[in-house]
Amino acid sequence: MFNRILDRLEEWLIISFMAAATLVTFVSVALRYLFGTGFTWSTELTIYLFIWMAKFGAAYGVRTGIHVGVDYVVNKVEGRARDALVVTGLGLGVFFTGVVAFLGARWVVFIHGTGQVAPDLEWPMWLIYLAVPLGSGLMCYRFIQVLIRFLRTGQTVSAGPAHELREEIKP
Repeated sequence: MFNRILDRLEEWLIISFMAAATLVTFVSVALRYLFGTGFTWSTELTIYLFIWMAKFGAAYGVRTGIHVGVDYVVNKVEGRARDALVVTGLGLGVFFTGVVAFLGARWVVFIHGTGQVAPDLEWPMWLIYLAVPLGSGLMCYRFIQVLIRFLRTGQTVSAGPAHELREEIKP
């Protein structure tokens, strides 16, 4: 139940950030083109929205099997060696994203103490930087999920039709 709610929340956040960035950019450009004015803060907000979208999008990518990965060697190896490579790769993913989440949280606390604000939006910077620990923490959780699934079933997450197409193209 928790994972289903988290899955939908993750998808909703990605869609919302992307839609908001697109809408803000469109309206700002339209105002600039039609009336010679626009939002002075639109570029900054769009950048922040895309950062948040990318952090949660990376976690979604791990969950669904579409995250970028270098699997050439893994695909050439079979048996226990392949399993060891997969577990090592997933373990390194857990470690790396866990460290980034931890250090990101420390950074957010530090920035909160400085009272910094975004130049155009004048929002507290710690809220903007919160994307790092939240997105990396979720990505770490997704790596743990995939690792547990692999250890239980021997299956990695399949990317679906695109993955199947890639397999057909191999010479």
